[in-house]
Amino acid sequence: MGSSIVLGIFWHFIGAASAACFYAPFKKVRHWSWETMWSLGGFFSWVILPWVISWMLLPDFWAYYRSFPWGTLLPVFLFGAMWGVDNINYGLTMRYLWMSMGIGITIGITLIVGTLLTPFLQGKFGVLLNTTGGRITLVGVLVAVIGVGIVSYAGLLKERAQGIRAEEFNLKKGLLLAIVCGFFSAGMSFAMDAAVPMHEAAKNAGISPLYVALPSYVVIMGGGAIVNLGYCFIRLATRREISLKADLSVGKSLLIANALFSILAGVMWYLQFFFYAWGHANIPSQYAFVSWMLHMSSYVLCGSIVGLVLKEWLGVGKKPVSWLCIGALVIILAANIVGLGMAS
Repeated sequence: MGSSIVLGIFWHFIGAASAACFYAPFKKVRHWSWETMWSLGGFFSWVILPWVISWMLLPDFWAYYRSFPWGTLLPVFLFGAMWGVDNINYGLTMRYLWMSMGIGITIGITLIVGTLLTPFLQGKFGVLLNTTGGRITLVGVLVAVIGVGIVSYAGLLKERAQGIRAEEFNLKKGLLLAIVCGFFSAGMSFAMDAAVPMHEAAKNAGISPLYVALPSYVVIMGGGAIVNLGYCFIRLATRREISLKADLSVGKSLLIANALFSILAGVMWYLQFFFYAWGHANIPSQYAFVSWMLHMSSYVLCGSIVGLVLKEWLGVGKKPVSWLCIGALVIILAANIVGLGMAS
């Protein structure tokens, strides 16, 4: 396996680790509505950081974006908005399913849709089926889905052992939402594919291959920001039980702490895509579609590791932990199979 491919898998893992940990600072926020903390963290993640980093990277910030026709920018923006819809609806899946069942189904669908639909739409799926490397890569994707399923089953056993139940269990609604959520989440994968002309222009402007995807985040995450911030602001303005004014009226020390924790969560959320760009840059162009599979499967793997470190699996018995470890090993195996496929 080439060193570049190994680096690509490694950076995708680092990005997924940041994503798996990003919600921890939010748990430290006190006496704020979810909408307020999500808006502040998201504003840094989707607006401030993409703009600041792109401003630092680009020789001429405004000239770069003006150089693209609307026909190039609009799909990138809309796919970003598509990804933003997923961010909002993700919690609804947990409402109607067991948490692990919801995560497993959603991530599994996201992994499949985001990974395989791109080469299908590009007319390259036949190439994957007719080449040795392509077939090995597809086997790796299948193994990753199996690994996600095993980890989800372990989570289901854990929830049963702890007596955790869905808030309002409804299998039909939950499955429908998981399918919709999984499809919309793949918008980030589609957006990265649509932003290839932006990556090429950044490369031509002298930006290192590791960073060429970052300027496109201004447009991609701009789409996600409008959807998420719009949703939060509408709820803050119309729901009687939550109030931005009340959130900002807490004591000064708590206000500063809440703001810092929310911003930290936003920075960690952005870092997953910062390192996603590094990983994507090290994946051979003909296999660029597997970046999403590596990211999502690593997300599940890292989430499992974080859960073990935080002792969330303490006292649930050997069976759930055993299945969790098996699932983690299967996901690691999947990453190696995909790596071998790309190197073939």
